[in-house]
Amino acid sequence: MTTESTAAPRFDIAQPEFWRRPLQDRMDDFAAMRAQGPFWDSEIPDTMGMLDGPVPFHAVTTYDEVVEISRKPKQFCSGQGAVAIPDMPAEALEFFGSFINMDDPRHARQRGIVSRAFTPRRLESVLDSVQHICDEVIDDFCEKGEVDLVEAMSAPFPLLVICDMMGIPRSEFKTVFDATNIILGGGDPEFVGDDVMGALFGAGMTLTGLLHEVAEDRRKNPKDDLTTALITADVDEQMMTPEELGPFFILLAVAGNDTTRTAISYAMQFLTEHPEQRRIWQDDLEGVTPTAVEEIVRYASPVVFMRRTATEDVTLAGRDFSAGERFVMFYGAANRDPAHFENPEVFDVRRDPNPHVGFGGPGPHFCLGAHLARRELAVAWRQLLTRLPDLEAAGPPEYLEAAGIPLVGGIKRFPVRFTPTEKVGRA
Repeated sequence: MTTESTAAPRFDIAQPEFWRRPLQDRMDDFAAMRAQGPFWDSEIPDTMGMLDGPVPFHAVTTYDEVVEISRKPKQFCSGQGAVAIPDMPAEALEFFGSFINMDDPRHARQRGIVSRAFTPRRLESVLDSVQHICDEVIDDFCEKGEVDLVEAMSAPFPLLVICDMMGIPRSEFKTVFDATNIILGGGDPEFVGDDVMGALFGAGMTLTGLLHEVAEDRRKNPKDDLTTALITADVDEQMMTPEELGPFFILLAVAGNDTTRTAISYAMQFLTEHPEQRRIWQDDLEGVTPTAVEEIVRYASPVVFMRRTATEDVTLAGRDFSAGERFVMFYGAANRDPAHFENPEVFDVRRDPNPHVGFGGPGPHFCLGAHLARRELAVAWRQLLTRLPDLEAAGPPEYLEAAGIPLVGGIKRFPVRFTPTEKVGRA
């Protein structure tokens, strides 16, 4: 086990400066917080006069407490906000978070509709398409020799999988790509400009409008895609209403995209920093890929946080809390808790066991798309290491300029180079 520093963190977790640094610097500060207890009390400052004063919250930094909170949705609810730390109007929460920001029975109803739509046959079809789409994406840049990995691979690959799965025409891919960049940008001025909220709602309306057009067509011309499955139902089964469909697509296009997008980019950084781990993986692609994928998700923890709110007075780790207090679970901190991971700051592609919470803790809000994300990440890096075996960083990664605590802590650009190779071609 590692020994954690008891020094105070160098930056306030609620300040943008905390999140504009490399991942390891942030993890070092989380280690300092974790060493002083499971909860680090902070607050979101009301810098723009829009929050009725500072918003207090408890940063949850330890594995056990993240798991316990996740397992008790009745005591720690999501309906008051899971993807935002300040309280937001219910309409805004559901617009951007769909059933992530809901509690039962509404959460169970919508999650059940989505789960039923993913029949074994449809899920297998999606998983089979991942390989084809990956080759298609690599074909588009494999002859160039030097590209931005995010633009060429990390961003388009998982989003193409989602668009094809939903039946979104390829002609609309750039529309979806631009809108998700805004929402995933964490307030980066390059993507949102000066009007952050206006840009976010505009992007959300673009995605909602697009899916409504697709859904309207599927009502008249059903096809074998997820949109058709969501808006049709067998006898006694429920289906999504038009009002629910748009927010679900925002959730899928963002949450279903971010884990793979961010993990692919961070994997390049980790393999650059740990060449011995790259050699281990590259020497045994089939044997090491399953554990390497889990380690990438643990080490990167692409989803930064989820919030829960106490519905009653509770006691956690020997400390009493009152109803209404906010708990913000930081998955990256939990995934490096030395109480559960041996040498947690070491990147080890053969780590086993690896009980990370990179897809959320146990309970009703565990990521529905975890299996697909694992498949995408496995295929992406197996193909990259096979088709571009000398792929390497051509410069340092550029991180998103977060305006606050981001839901996803991503890499904006990452220059890479490789020996140009031929396309594999596709049907």
